[in-house]
Amino acid sequence: MKYETLHGLTLPKIGFGTAQLGGLPNFPKRAKSDFYLAALRSAFEIGYTHFDTAERYVRGFAEELIGRSIRENNIPREKLFITSKVLPTPWSYSRVMQACEGSLRRLGTEYLDLYLVHYPNPLASMKETFRALNQLVREGKVRNIGVSNFNLKQLQNAQRLSDAPILTNQIGYNIFFRYYSRGVLEYCQQNNVLLTAYMPVKINSKGIRTNSVIQSIAQAHGATPFQIALAWLVAQPRVVTIPMSFNPQHQKENLEAADIELTQHEMDRLNKLA
Repeated sequence: MKYETLHGLTLPKIGFGTAQLGGLPNFPKRAKSDFYLAALRSAFEIGYTHFDTAERYVRGFAEELIGRSIRENNIPREKLFITSKVLPTPWSYSRVMQACEGSLRRLGTEYLDLYLVHYPNPLASMKETFRALNQLVREGKVRNIGVSNFNLKQLQNAQRLSDAPILTNQIGYNIFFRYYSRGVLEYCQQNNVLLTAYMPVKINSKGIRTNSVIQSIAQAHGATPFQIALAWLVAQPRVVTIPMSFNPQHQKENLEAADIELTQHEMDRLNKLA
């Protein structure tokens, strides 16, 4: 496994996304709890330690499942890095404080390793949002602060408002989908901010599977095309990613993608795909 180290923190290059853990966005499938818990159990057993979730994921059910799985599998809390997210509203300060308490309760933990502003809501005060986040850090309920879906200007504003370093900006980014990374990736790499790539293979998964360049590189490494797409991401400085799979074999393949060493020639070929 490759890691990123900054601000005294070491984080694995590949974590576990949970956007659909528990069902569809607004429709928790509680009857399938055993299926989702089995997926989390296999992720723990395979070696995942970073779990990314949010209060909005399946109306908080994803957080509930993670918390339950941690307890049922007797996973030491200090072995995990748990990220959650808050969606700010016009009542930003109180909303963030209440939302954090809800996430902590559902996860069954006393603190979050990382708390992100999920989207830059134009109706919410970022000043009040970060006043709450700064307070949560002082109280020890949040250890690191970050943002998600922020453009470069919004990220820079967040840095001005945050008392703690902005640890990451989480955006949609993969080998074919690079629109939102323009300007942001370079800034993050130059200013000690992680870029966390979500949907690293879901966007244009058919293109990843069938592209001849990716296929040839995958064959050379005895890997799958999806592993090459993940390896391309984690080969980049200050980039981590959070693929999601409920299939134990795919979970294992995703995690092992971090160990694939792409040559500079292979990186050059992959860089030209977008």
